Amino acid sequence: MRIGIYDPYLDTLGGGERYIFSIARSLVKNNEIDIFWNENLKQEAEKKFGFSLSGINFEKNIFSKEFGFIDRILKTLRYDIIFFVSDGSIPVLLSKKNFLVVQYPLKSFNKGLINRIKFLKISGTICYSNFIKRYLDKMLPGEVFVLNPTTSSIKVKKGKENIILNVGRFTKGTNNKKQDFLIEFFKRLYNQGAKDWKLILCGSVLDADIEFVKNLRSKKGKYPIEIIISPTFDDLANFYSRAKIYWHATGLGEDIGLYPEKAEHFGISTVEAMSAGCVPVVINAGGQKEIVEDGKNGFLWDNPDELIKLTMKIINDKDLFEKISRNAINRAKFFTEDRFDRQLQENIK
Repeated sequence: MRIGIYDPYLDTLGGGERYIFSIARSLVKNNEIDIFWNENLKQEAEKKFGFSLSGINFEKNIFSKEFGFIDRILKTLRYDIIFFVSDGSIPVLLSKKNFLVVQYPLKSFNKGLINRIKFLKISGTICYSNFIKRYLDKMLPGEVFVLNPTTSSIKVKKGKENIILNVGRFTKGTNNKKQDFLIEFFKRLYNQGAKDWKLILCGSVLDADIEFVKNLRSKKGKYPIEIIISPTFDDLANFYSRAKIYWHATGLGEDIGLYPEKAEHFGISTVEAMSAGCVPVVINAGGQKEIVEDGKNGFLWDNPDELIKLTMKIINDKDLFEKISRNAINRAKFFTEDRFDRQLQENIK
């Protein structure tokens, strides 16, 4: 089959783009895959995500302004399947099967006649998590499938270091990872006795958010806090393998009921950390609750005091750390490439 894939945010190379490239990588084994993007990002994406994109083609972006409406929809006729990452807008597609990929919880959708007609050519909608699905079920016609991301399994290192790790894009935008709060929480932890621990914050950054990173650097003071900008996958794997604890705070202080898009939509970095034996201590919100089983393979917290208390508990109880670490590794094994491939095939057949 000939399959086309479009993601309007492709050049950001974030978690959503890793998901899209995972779909391409899964299907290229038996199909011809075209990604609609004017620049070939293959080498950059392979370095960022740590897996091969061999056999995947980059084609002219038929969804860009340089293509007229008629020319665009005629080109979609060439395809058996098109995956379209949507912000709630519905494209006109004439390929045999068409799937929307929605990466965040939609709160509204134009249910006018034109969109209802467009949706007649949509075979289904794919999303990351049940957290997102709950919102899409209320908004979108047709079936919504949950396809949890596949994540890379990181080698577990013996003799882990006293490191608390957080991985996420540095941004003040909608999906703010709350690194500024994590810095303040670590200062509290350090002052309460965790003097031989350090915090490492890793993430990509867009030009528009450089000032945010500068502000973070100014906040860390003399505390043992490192801020790593745009690490490669190998860099991240190194940090995951060395760290003992993984923190996550996306959604902190937000009204998730009113603004669900401000919570973590799934949490790929949490799973990757768990695969390396990090104990996750993550906010009790969004997709994190679908990954971590509280008290079994990690801990969920509702407020900063709980985060500090749970972290100190792990720091002071070696047996607890080792038990939860083992369970975290086992939990991460659910999110395998084989499982992803199987569920994807079931959803699009």
